[in-house]
Amino acid sequence: MKRKLVIAAVAASVVIGGGAAVAFADDEARTGAAEVRAADRAEGSTASSSKATAAEVIAAALRHTPGTAVGADRKDDGADAGTWHVDVVQADGVEQTVAVSPETGKVLGVHRDTEDADDSDDADDDAGEARADLAALKGADVDAREAALAVAAKGAVTDVDLDDDRATVWSVDTAKAGEWQVDVRTGKVTHELDD
Repeated sequence: MKRKLVIAAVAASVVIGGGAAVAFADDEARTGAAEVRAADRAEGSTASSSKATAAEVIAAALRHTPGTAVGADRKDDGADAGTWHVDVVQADGVEQTVAVSPETGKVLGVHRDTEDADDSDDADDDAGEARADLAALKGADVDAREAALAVAAKGAVTDVDLDDDRATVWSVDTAKAGEWQVDVRTGKVTHELDD
């Protein structure tokens, strides 16, 4: 009789202990993920109406469509209001726009800009611009995601683009703190003053 009680007690402690260990491990996994998201949010790149940060949506777009991100912006109006659009140039010079959910950070769709498909000169210009962006970023130490993170402490990032006039800086807009520039080589952040 004593032997059966000891075996039952040992079995019960293994079951209870194992369950507690599983519950503890599950809690750690959830807490770890929450800490990672909290760390991203602490860097400030969350837009006020968006749950996904600029850095998160750029990373999601690049996981889905490999290449070089040359821009990301949140749409202000229309059917896509709030949705992030990330412009990704692939190695062959083809530019794709990746739509990413502002709530979940998941890719909603990808499309190639074909609005000027009837005009081959415009299509050639677009391909030339995409290749120029790739050439400007060759050897760059700071990508679009890192530029968003660098400015995130200044305010909620709403737009990241390679500067059209000076391809050596990222132009990063924030919801309330204005426009910032991030050097593609050094990562130095400067405030863009209005002219």
